[in-house]
Amino acid sequence: MMDGAVLASVAASATAQRAPHSANRLREGLGGRGLGWSEVAERVEAIVQDYVATSQRRSASAPARELWNHIGASFGGGKRLRPQLVWLSYAAFGGDDAESCAAAGAAFEFLHGALVVHDDVIDRDTVRRGRPNIAGTYAARAQARGIGAVEASHLGSSAAIIAGDLLLAASYRILERAASDSSTRTRLLDLLHGAMADAASGELADVLMAHASGTVDEVLEMERLKTAVYSFEAPLRAGAVLAGAIDAEVEAVGRVGSLIGIAYQVIDDVLGTFGDPRQTGKPVTSDLREGKLTVLTAFAGRDPEVAAYLEPPRDGRDDGGPEARGGMTLEDLASGDLASEDPAREDLAREALHRAGADGYALNLAHSLVTEALDEARRCDLPAPLRSELTRLCNHVLHRER
Repeated sequence: MMDGAVLASVAASATAQRAPHSANRLREGLGGRGLGWSEVAERVEAIVQDYVATSQRRSASAPARELWNHIGASFGGGKRLRPQLVWLSYAAFGGDDAESCAAAGAAFEFLHGALVVHDDVIDRDTVRRGRPNIAGTYAARAQARGIGAVEASHLGSSAAIIAGDLLLAASYRILERAASDSSTRTRLLDLLHGAMADAASGELADVLMAHASGTVDEVLEMERLKTAVYSFEAPLRAGAVLAGAIDAEVEAVGRVGSLIGIAYQVIDDVLGTFGDPRQTGKPVTSDLREGKLTVLTAFAGRDPEVAAYLEPPRDGRDDGGPEARGGMTLEDLASGDLASEDPAREDLAREALHRAGADGYALNLAHSLVTEALDEARRCDLPAPLRSELTRLCNHVLHRER
């Protein structure tokens, strides 16, 4: 079990931002031998850059080429978690082809890019990693040309949806390069398609749960579908499939990945409300502003003080039509009902959640999930080097800042 000190660790630990694997292990491979991450990482970057550059060059118009330029810029600075997980599993089960591993990893990175772009549109977020995302970039430029905030926001969202569609197509194109035999290629494509379909189901559940009541178990299932499958379970499965692991091993590593992924998202809920926006790159008002049902609000929602801050937006918030909204800025549009009523309202909501014990409950839950994941890895006798790296990954998940 975890105590309140863990919250301080999540919020303040400088080491939490480091990748879950040390430089030496990344160079040398699992257990000091075999295929190293650094070799695969170089190929992942090369595949991503080459695909973006080729797509930009082949685009039929200048606006399309510019959009690919923004897409390429959006890939900078990421941790490449999903390609790392593909490599972890692939190397642990004896895979040694850096190009195949990198192609599979890059495919999940493109899928991640697509889902993030679309998620930002759904959440009406215009900032990612502390700078304007694709929607925010196009919206700001439109408003600078004198276009009203509502129409500028729509323009930005439209461009982002198109970018996400291009990235979804890219993920399939790239994954086809990962395996030469049709049977393995089909299994990998099925994994990718299943992960995308689950993410869509989870995203829909997330949208429909907004400003609604629900249980913690319902939130955890939504988070499993929305994030854990494509970010953890499927990449680990893909690496195992690509390396030729038996079905039981593929299933086992997938179950472990699912548990770690849910824990990751639980911590994301904590950071989304209590984190440092300078580290997370997103405003801490985002989840509260959208009325999202998270582990925090599902746990504490029956507390009268918390419930008072989780009421749905007023009917007719946009009464008056476009003309009445003509003087609004993009910041006004993004602020939503919670912030528009009272600039300090989100702070009061966070304080109420803390007093109800929501943050402590979520941190304890995340700890229990990673403990279960590591117990499962041992029970299924996954390769020892893989278990060791998964332990490091779990520590990173629990103590990350962003």
